[in-house]
Amino acid sequence: MGDGLRYIGVAERRARLAMRHRLAPEARVATPEAVADALLALHGSDPATVYLAVGARLADPAATVPETDRALYADRTLVRMHGMRHTVFVFPTESTAVVHASTGLAVAARERAGLVKDMAKAGAPDAAWLKEVEESALAALARLGQATAAELAREEPRLRERFVYAAGKPYEGVHTVVTRLLKVLGVEGKVVRGRPLGSWTSSQFRWALAPAHAELPVAQAQSELLRRWLTACGPATEADLKWWTGWKVTDVRRALTAIGARAVTLDEGTGYVVEDDVEAVPTPGEPWAALLPGLDPTAMGWQGRDWYLAPDLRPGLFDYSGNVGPTVWWNGRVVGSWAQRADGEIVWRILAGEGEGKPDGKGEGVGSEAKAAIGAEAARLEAWLGATRVTPRFRTPVERELVS
Repeated sequence: MGDGLRYIGVAERRARLAMRHRLAPEARVATPEAVADALLALHGSDPATVYLAVGARLADPAATVPETDRALYADRTLVRMHGMRHTVFVFPTESTAVVHASTGLAVAARERAGLVKDMAKAGAPDAAWLKEVEESALAALARLGQATAAELAREEPRLRERFVYAAGKPYEGVHTVVTRLLKVLGVEGKVVRGRPLGSWTSSQFRWALAPAHAELPVAQAQSELLRRWLTACGPATEADLKWWTGWKVTDVRRALTAIGARAVTLDEGTGYVVEDDVEAVPTPGEPWAALLPGLDPTAMGWQGRDWYLAPDLRPGLFDYSGNVGPTVWWNGRVVGSWAQRADGEIVWRILAGEGEGKPDGKGEGVGSEAKAAIGAEAARLEAWLGATRVTPRFRTPVERELVS
């Protein structure tokens, strides 16, 4: 395109997504660990997202729940913890040091300072008292192995201390030390979420001590996190990288330089790939379809989404906070949404142009081949979910319509 850089177009970006995000049938894998390694991070704000994202990428989706439970709670090869943008993710355990140093430290300092400040305003005990209670709580957690907030408070009653937050404001509320402190300890990398109280769809978690990890220099950790993410998601623009990491643009640029990232030309401007990833990649052998959950890391992977998600489809697929709902994919682009009804049926709707000869906004149709493949994926999902019912934590307009 006149700048001397290699051009990577939409078709190649979609081919990279299909293979590297393990969505094309030929790219599917055998274990949740392989899924997490491929994607680096699975959104964990909605507990069901982790399992649904894994199941969409396993060669044998029937193994989704027992294998993901094993990885999270028995082998601890995956861990649920705070990461980028102060959001809960599931990471490979070996990535905890990189995530903590690259994104957690700055957020953790703000969280602890905020808690101490809020307690002081309310006349609650001071930082020295909080530190003493924290050490007692961590010791109790070490004895118990894992525990709910209520169980920890029985071991350390001072965790039940309550204080008024934002007194006199419209959003005034009463906070409990245990709730706020566990959040701080989570961001600080001292505790992680353990096995839920209910099924795999439950959001009521026990807590456990975080796995031990090395303390890395921030710049080194940022460079490594960016390298891993670009390997999975490159090419990406500087804006994509800043949005996904939550870092300052100076941090992004420093990390790009540190890893020797290569600039390429994208339709939206300059993008970046890791140093040895400039060459063209093969396309999947067969057309493919996928049903991905709300907050799936592929749908939420980039700030600039026009190359896989037409702008006119977005109002029905996102909530008011920018969280994506369940999406239907065909050959590397979002073409619709899906939902599970009360009787367990998986229903879906095409939002892009239908028919082989009827184009959508990008000149691409969704014809009979696509519908057959999407139907097969819906049946595949319905089969492994069985009697389990899943409702996205963040509801979107089309998903609500599908179940009404």
